[in-house]
Amino acid sequence: MTTDHLTYNRPLRHARHAASKVPEVTVYFWIIKVLTTGMGETASDFLAHMFGPIPAVGLGGIGLVAALAVQFAARRYVAWIYWTAIVMVSVFGTMAADVLHVGLGVPYALSTPFFMVTLAAVFALWYRSERTLSIHSIHTRRREAFYWAAVLATFALGTAAGDLTATIGLGYLGSAVLYAAAIAVPAVAHRWGGLNAVAAFWAAYVITRPLGASVADWMAVGRGRGGLDLGLGPVTLSWTVAILGFVGYLAASRKDVQHDVMP
Repeated sequence: MTTDHLTYNRPLRHARHAASKVPEVTVYFWIIKVLTTGMGETASDFLAHMFGPIPAVGLGGIGLVAALAVQFAARRYVAWIYWTAIVMVSVFGTMAADVLHVGLGVPYALSTPFFMVTLAAVFALWYRSERTLSIHSIHTRRREAFYWAAVLATFALGTAAGDLTATIGLGYLGSAVLYAAAIAVPAVAHRWGGLNAVAAFWAAYVITRPLGASVADWMAVGRGRGGLDLGLGPVTLSWTVAILGFVGYLAASRKDVQHDVMP
């Protein structure tokens, strides 16, 4: 699903307008999105093992606030600023879901619907305020705030959902296969089933989280847990290098820069 498929609720005429704060939805967008989800999953676990859960959450929170501050201060979409914020949302979103489960003892069967309701509430407030959930409308500070609230909720929801399926018998590899199949459903439903393009985008966006996290966990965890036993640190580093490569390419080519259009 690319930007060309996200034309629902998007006027066709071009006009002078505030610059977009989010990237075009291209194949590179989805590749980097999946990479950030996996990297955020293993980075969160790595930090928790290295510094302990509480200091790790503190570091993740500081990094998230700093990254979002830079993102909000930018006048338009800048690849490295945007994707740094996404990475920090991924890390902190993982921590949020893990804190509920490990720290407070909330089972994934409860935290998953909790984050689902949270995301639905964000979408409801966003639509009630702005009358659109389209990513082509992120031109104002308020819409940007709703956008990032939704992104954070999707990461927390995806983390909880991925851990839920992994712990009820599917394991990490089985979960990865499940979500790899599931992510095709919104695209098929949009193309042949009449699903709203905006709804299809956000459905796929949510699914990328447990997909990337399941693959990264499968690569990192020990063979006794059904993984490849590559380790949290090496997997985090390798996925980070891949992210840097793709983001660097987009920063140089500007293939993901939206044209300024009316909301």
